[in-house]
Amino acid sequence: MASTILAGPILRRASTERLVFWLASREPVRFRLLLDGRAPLSLDGEQQQQLRVGERCFIQLLDLPLEQPLPPDTLIPYDLQWRREGESDWHGLADWAPDLGYGEGELPSLVVRGRLDGLLHGSCRKPHHAAPDGLVAADAWLHQCRERPLERPAVLMLSGDQVYADDVAGPMLTAIHQLIEELGLYPETLEGALVADSAGLFASPQNYYRRHELLPDSRANVPLRERFFEGVRKPIFTTSSADNHLITLAEVLAMYLLVWSPEPWRLLPETRPELAGELAQRYQGERERLVAFVEGLPAVRRLLAHLPTLMIFDDHDVTDDWNLTAAWEESAYGHPFSRRIIGNALVGYFICQGWGNDPDAFRGEPMALLKAWCERPEAGRQDALIDHLLRFERWHYRLDTSPRLLVLDTRTRRWRAESNFGSPSGLMDWEALTELQGELLHQDAVVIVSPTPVFGVKLIEVIQKVFTWFGKPLLVDAENWMAHQGTANVILNIFRHVRTPANYVILSGDVHYSFMYDIRLRHRRGDPHIWQITSSGIKNEFPPRLLDVLDRLNRWLYSPRSPLNWFTRRRRLEISPHPPVGAARGERLLNRAGIGHVRFNEQGEPVLVQQITAEGVVDFLNEAMAAPAGGSLPERSVQR
Repeated sequence: MASTILAGPILRRASTERLVFWLASREPVRFRLLLDGRAPLSLDGEQQQQLRVGERCFIQLLDLPLEQPLPPDTLIPYDLQWRREGESDWHGLADWAPDLGYGEGELPSLVVRGRLDGLLHGSCRKPHHAAPDGLVAADAWLHQCRERPLERPAVLMLSGDQVYADDVAGPMLTAIHQLIEELGLYPETLEGALVADSAGLFASPQNYYRRHELLPDSRANVPLRERFFEGVRKPIFTTSSADNHLITLAEVLAMYLLVWSPEPWRLLPETRPELAGELAQRYQGERERLVAFVEGLPAVRRLLAHLPTLMIFDDHDVTDDWNLTAAWEESAYGHPFSRRIIGNALVGYFICQGWGNDPDAFRGEPMALLKAWCERPEAGRQDALIDHLLRFERWHYRLDTSPRLLVLDTRTRRWRAESNFGSPSGLMDWEALTELQGELLHQDAVVIVSPTPVFGVKLIEVIQKVFTWFGKPLLVDAENWMAHQGTANVILNIFRHVRTPANYVILSGDVHYSFMYDIRLRHRRGDPHIWQITSSGIKNEFPPRLLDVLDRLNRWLYSPRSPLNWFTRRRRLEISPHPPVGAARGERLLNRAGIGHVRFNEQGEPVLVQQITAEGVVDFLNEAMAAPAGGSLPERSVQR
């Protein structure tokens, strides 16, 4: 029997005075929440917003203000119950999601932490990658400390590439299309495409493994690409894996349901497209990896029901190299078909990720346009919604915790290289950086979530710079904070400002390997103290041999005494890497899928930094290695 609830509950925000949940259902339902020892909380009006996105699919956002505040640092079991319109019987979690508790008969629980003293973070979860799912490892880890509220992380931070809209396995695309039919997700017309509408797309010979033939293309990078990579055509959609790029909004919404919940998979038939030769073999290999991914989804669903989960996009949530250069933007947004593809991914992000991050940011015009499309899903209303979201400037958000948590939008408010549209844009423009500085003023400590590391591996940044000199930044994803002079200067000046925090922790992902840097200003004692902590990927890894070579070359070429350091924009900083415990001599980077775990002391300094993986926990920093509050690292860890 098909479950009424398709996905969720995903706990999105949790404070003493407010709870936010996200769900998806097959039919319109009403909810109420039972918290341990309290009368049921019924949801009325704006407290439950229900969007119809298909004949049999409804997205729910439950936003509950609490008249009686929740106690902090206390384990609070909850029961989220639903009933159909006109019915009197409520269906509790024990009936519709009995596996959300960690023990038999247990309900899921939440803890509102009084202080941001710990969190989990990570990015880059590709379903068909061979690596184990880091969210499954996080669920197993949480199982061990679930009854100790002070050990619970305050949030789970997903810092980019929660889905890969531009890199989809054939079997995943099959499941997407089956789910679209099962739920009656809305069709759409396609302007400027070789197919007239979604029905034509799904029936097209290019539907599987040939979608790159349908995408608008630019031939600007062909010569260099042919010379070095033996390719032929460089599409506007610059991913090398565009064979099954998601196109329609229905595909994007189905993808989210399939990566967050086992329920949508349960009744999908075992069918596959007609493929031959290498494509049939590729399909089978992807299918075998997806089987393991689906087997882990009950654990993922349980994890997301227990921890407040925040999210921010990076490029693969939309498409590879999204807004990398001004020239890319001109090409992509100037064509109606590519504009619709990008816009559909952004609408999907709005509905499934951004809305729960900060519901207040989307009140007014964004929600009005979205509801208008839900009421009548026609092309004009869809384009109006997309046009608005492409101009929207409130994807970033903050939590007023201690320390304050700032989540940056490094994708849509870029500092364009006006003198050369082919050069990489800065990750944030002047106005956005000015707003960031305002958020930092008079804070003693802050945790910043930047999807791309502010301080990355120098050698890799130099390789990206070389390709940029040749006018080909798209070939190497030349996306780093130091790639644009204006952005680099401003962000470094912000760190040096006397009225900004003494302690910065920067959490990042994106790069498919993990590392930790301790950063100080050269020739200056005291403030500021910066930690760059990167955890990536959740289900993705860097090619191991290549990473090993880059890691060692970086250490040799950019050692503390190397004159090459004077040619970087970070030369005024003393950057000390923390090798993973147990690493071989010379290794600074960890290439193992998992989820990052960071704990902070009362001054906002990290005292524990780990990568939780399926093979175990790897430390970058533990309490035995950590310096006393306000002190320096042990002498052996600091580069001079």
